Amino acid sequence: MNTTISNNGLPKLPQPPSGQGNSATQGPSGTTSSDAASSGAGSTDRVQLTDSARALQEAARTNSGATMDTKKVEQIRQSLANGTYKVDAGRIADRMMSLENQINGKS
Repeated sequence: MNTTISNNGLPKLPQPPSGQGNSATQGPSGTTSSDAASSGAGSTDRVQLTDSARALQEAARTNSGATMDTKKVEQIRQSLANGTYKVDAGRIADRMMSLENQINGKS
C-alpha cells in the first residue's frame, strides 16, 4: 500500500545521494537485504517518508523556535479553574471549515 502526501510548499530536506547512508543492498522487490532479513519471510512492506513528513519531523525535533504566551496560558488556566471560560463554537466551526478547505485544496 502506498500513501503519498504532497509537500504543500514545505521546503525539501537534503537527501543523501543514491547508495549512501545505507550499507544494505537493494533487492529486486525494492526492499533492502536488511529489510528482508528483519521483516520475516516474503514480506514486502516498506515505509517511505515524503518530503512533507521529513519536514514535519524536523520541525518537531527542533521546536522551530516556537514561543508560548505564558500570560495568556495562565489566564486560560484561571478561567478554566473558575468555570468562566467561554467557548465560541461558531469561531471553532469556522476555523475547522477553513482547515478542511485547506486540506482539500479549496480557497
